[in-house]
Amino acid sequence: MTNHSNGLRRREFLVGSTTVGAGLMFGFSLGTKLSGGAGEAFAAGNFDHGLFLTMNSSGITTIHITKCEGGQHIGTAMAQMVVEELELDWKDVRIDYPDSHEKWGLMLTGGSWSVNWTFDQMSRVGASARIALVDAGAKMLGVTAAECSASNSVVTHGDSGRSITYGQIVADGNIDRSFSEEEYKAISLKKFGEYKVVGKPVAALDIPAKVNGSAGYGIDVFLPGMVYARWLSPPVRYGATPKSVDDSAAKSVDGYIKTIMVPGTSMQNGYALAIAETKHAVDAAAATIQVEWEHGQFANISSESLLQESRKLIDDKDAGVAWVLDGDVEAGLSASADVHEAEYTTSILAHACMEPMNCVATEQDGTYHIFVGTQWATRCVPLIAEAVGVDPANVVIHQHYLGGFFGRRGEADEMVQAAMASKELGRPVKIIYSREDDIRMDFHRSPTVQRIKGGVDSDGKYVAIEHAVAGGWSTKRAAPGFLGESVDKKGKVDGFSVNGSDFWYTVPNHHVRAIENETATQALPPGFWRSVAPGWTFFATESYIDEMARKIGKDPLLMRVDMLDAAGKNAGTPPNSVGGAKRLRNTLMAAAGRAGFGTKPLAENMGMGLSCVSAQERGSPSWTACVAEVHVDPSSGEPTVQKLTIAMDVGTVVNPDGARAQIEGAALWGLSQTLYEQLSMSDGGIEQGNFDEYEMLRMDQVPEIDIVLIEQGQYPSGIGEPATAVVPAAIANAIDDAVGARVRSLPITADAIKAAMA
Repeated sequence: MTNHSNGLRRREFLVGSTTVGAGLMFGFSLGTKLSGGAGEAFAAGNFDHGLFLTMNSSGITTIHITKCEGGQHIGTAMAQMVVEELELDWKDVRIDYPDSHEKWGLMLTGGSWSVNWTFDQMSRVGASARIALVDAGAKMLGVTAAECSASNSVVTHGDSGRSITYGQIVADGNIDRSFSEEEYKAISLKKFGEYKVVGKPVAALDIPAKVNGSAGYGIDVFLPGMVYARWLSPPVRYGATPKSVDDSAAKSVDGYIKTIMVPGTSMQNGYALAIAETKHAVDAAAATIQVEWEHGQFANISSESLLQESRKLIDDKDAGVAWVLDGDVEAGLSASADVHEAEYTTSILAHACMEPMNCVATEQDGTYHIFVGTQWATRCVPLIAEAVGVDPANVVIHQHYLGGFFGRRGEADEMVQAAMASKELGRPVKIIYSREDDIRMDFHRSPTVQRIKGGVDSDGKYVAIEHAVAGGWSTKRAAPGFLGESVDKKGKVDGFSVNGSDFWYTVPNHHVRAIENETATQALPPGFWRSVAPGWTFFATESYIDEMARKIGKDPLLMRVDMLDAAGKNAGTPPNSVGGAKRLRNTLMAAAGRAGFGTKPLAENMGMGLSCVSAQERGSPSWTACVAEVHVDPSSGEPTVQKLTIAMDVGTVVNPDGARAQIEGAALWGLSQTLYEQLSMSDGGIEQGNFDEYEMLRMDQVPEIDIVLIEQGQYPSGIGEPATAVVPAAIANAIDDAVGARVRSLPITADAIKAAMA
């Protein structure tokens, strides 16, 4: 994945100018061998001029952002990385979001990877372009490059003070500089403490367009001759197919065209699509159309049956494969002074983006043009191509802003439907999911069951932990190529179903068993929901640590600190986890100190709870800790979260305002899933259909949030998801602290708290 994200091969990086009006262009040659410089590459036609950035003769520089924009302002952060090394005046920067193409490598936004994956690459893009500009500018000034420096889009000769702007250099048209891959990687970059743009709270570049209404979301697209499609969704989430359609009543609706039946694919059900000239007409027609369904093999599945299947699998000691296999767990448990076992469950969740799934598709001269906001163009393009029967090179996704994504917009279902309908009708087709379809036919967060059994010695230090995690596997469904080998070599493992269980605590005997609930994977196709596995694994592990601490009478903060000793594999490695568990310990202490954990006086029925996580993946951790302050009404069991104190060690912050906004949003997602969100399944289908039935956090329920950003100059980590994973256990632990009620299932409802109190 690193190779894909960096797009590096044995090639030459080029900075140059042409006479065709594009100005300065930075990219790399598409050939594996190249002699000469950028000018010859242009002439040979093997220089991809728009790959990274383009600068015109006015000095205006457009940076091409291959990550999607859905409110996280990633384009601004990536621009800051480039501008820092390019020494560009911030007023001269622009960004765009290019169409899909294999030249971009892996076009994927998710996993809190964007800044982490691109920081070094985009910094070198800026630095190499600056070097080329200084070289060319020095020649124009009649001096050597070593005598010149660059700042604010100007190259200046140190001795004479003479200067020349980037725009003037580009207009001259004599930039011709290449870097071998080795030279490119050897460029000396600025170090922490030297930054002028990185680390500063510059205003997000996309805000003006979003305020004045000019920002283009997928749902805003209109094409001449466009018709509208409405999905007639089945009663069963997966496996149902339409047997027949009665559209006789729909024919009286003005503007109704027809209903088409589409066979199912490996990705989704067979379905029926109503087509009409207007959105009003298609909605009116769809309300009258009667579809007879073949319900398929999953018609009897319920949310409870999925949980029971996971429990059955956990009971089978031969089920699953090893994710962590350290020491001898059975021997460790036998030698323990105290042993505790607990089961944790999490419910089905929807992504519930404010902008429902939508797409416009049209075919022109054999190429399908898809207008949509997507997280994962690299995956979606071949799925669309397969559905309509063309080469992937003949599918182009035109990227738009996303009205929320959170993992949902890595799927291609709405794109496939629109493209197949366009193929059938020979016209542009727009599809917009109803809110009910959006919730019921989501690629949901899978329900999970986890069982943890652990033992401590007489000093209260963990000797052994045995952890089983069972649920649907989203990676196996969506991207099986990302599956890894299990530690015990017994098969493939979906890391996105168990990440987080491989924590940074030192436990000499530790075994994590990853178990796929195949029925859940098939009947309720799981997706990547914000924070993915850490959203449930850390709920279990961090709740469990508090439970054991309470059982043996040990302070939960001290218990964690004792295990975060950075011994052995927990010492950390460059570039992402330098410092290892020591950084998580420091973050935990920062959050506890800031919140006054253990020292702050609390009112009656108030409690404080701790949690600390390394989400996302162990290889790219974002050290995060939370202290939750929660009041519980003892008469009703109703919890009220009053404050969340969150500390995060992010290595290096690119944009502090953006970082804080991401942490706040992620924390509120974590709070929402902890106390409110829940879907249920019956007869193979999701029972809830809209926001009156799918409860989420409301504005008046938002607590005070205190954020501590920690940076010591290490490589930047991801920020978008860790706070989602750290909040649930902190709240659960605070509730237990407040009224002695341990709830081991999400969401934590008032009824569940009352039952636990009893």
